[in-house]
Amino acid sequence: MTLIALEEHLIPADLIDQVWPSRGAPDALRNALMDVGEQRLRVMDETGIAMQVLSPAAPAAQSVPAEQSVPLARALNDRVAASMAAHPDRFQGLASLPTPDPAAAAVEAKRAISELGMCGVVINGHTGGRFLDAPEYDELLGAIEELDVPIYLHPTYPPPEVAKIYFGGLEPAVEQALATAAWGWHVETGLHVLRLAAGGVFDRHPGLQVVIGHMGENLPFSLMRADAVLRAARPGTRSIADIVRTHVHVTISGYPTVPPLLCALSVFGADRILFSVDYPFGDAGVHTRFLAEAPISPTDREKIGHLNAKALFGL
Repeated sequence: MTLIALEEHLIPADLIDQVWPSRGAPDALRNALMDVGEQRLRVMDETGIAMQVLSPAAPAAQSVPAEQSVPLARALNDRVAASMAAHPDRFQGLASLPTPDPAAAAVEAKRAISELGMCGVVINGHTGGRFLDAPEYDELLGAIEELDVPIYLHPTYPPPEVAKIYFGGLEPAVEQALATAAWGWHVETGLHVLRLAAGGVFDRHPGLQVVIGHMGENLPFSLMRADAVLRAARPGTRSIADIVRTHVHVTISGYPTVPPLLCALSVFGADRILFSVDYPFGDAGVHTRFLAEAPISPTDREKIGHLNAKALFGL
């Protein structure tokens, strides 16, 4: 079974303090993020992963002032491109964008795709509390649509005021977990997708394709409920469920259990589900064994493992 993993993270060693300051990560995790050589390739070989599509860990260039964001995004993309050039058969890349400056982000998207040869872009959730349906991002989305590459819409940390209201008052470790990988990341990214659909972004950009991780960020379970309620709020408009299932793809990252996979398959179909590990945060062995043993057809396994990625990202 050929495997292409789509949400695989790195942080260049010379930029880690700019991109990932004071996160208190264990040394082993920091080292794995900085390594784009022997250790990473060994894990890929041991678990049967043919290719990783690399992207810097969130928030990358999105949580710094605009004047810092632009050179930081360029530097991140240059480092990813160097890894791609060093191992062209094993690594591809998603372009980081300086979303605090939407016009500059459009320019950098064009440079990263056209000059550096990347296969898509990654946008880490909101930028200072602003989602991609905000008017200032319409030019950027148009540029990405014209480049004919997908957006990987990845979670990021909640705004401080949101974190305080929704996740405050608990033990610090519990607050952090609920605000991020235990719950907050997933519901916010699902909300982001619904905002794009309900806000008319996909009507304005009919060629735009978006990939989300974590087995659909709660959307497979909740999409029909959201569709029914939003249909009443938007009489005479296109079904939100139809819009989402036309423009959104799902990866399995972080959800190596059968019930969420079967739910995603029943709602999105096998043509819109892709493999991912979320390396080094996710365990490559756990994810590859899960896909190999999942109770699905061999045809669907091949689609999820690599065929859908090849078609969507032009790999």
